[in-house]
Amino acid sequence: MLRINSKNQTRQRVHDRIRKKVMGTPERPRLNVYRSLNHIYVQLIDDLKGVTLAAASTADDRKGERVTGGNVASAKVVGKKIAELAKAKGFTKVVFDRGGYIYHGRVKAVADAAREAGLQF
Repeated sequence: MLRINSKNQTRQRVHDRIRKKVMGTPERPRLNVYRSLNHIYVQLIDDLKGVTLAAASTADDRKGERVTGGNVASAKVVGKKIAELAKAKGFTKVVFDRGGYIYHGRVKAVADAAREAGLQF
């Protein structure tokens, strides 16, 4: 019997494979990216404690500067926001977790913007 996997099931398998190798620590948290059709979400995660240290997304409504999230420009804004939050908490080095997505488009824009704002991967 032929078994057809959806794109999300395939992405989840890739993400599980990546997560076996990538782990965030208190000194170097994991920068996780989740991409939906309309928004992009980014978190700094300490996997040893199992806590989210900082988060940013296009769905946030902070000070009225809500940004639509389905494009590269808004992904750059989120990358810059997460870098600022990370530096405010004292983190300069992170481990990048692309979440099983291809390193292209919005995912790449988040990473590039975070690097430009001072984070090291």
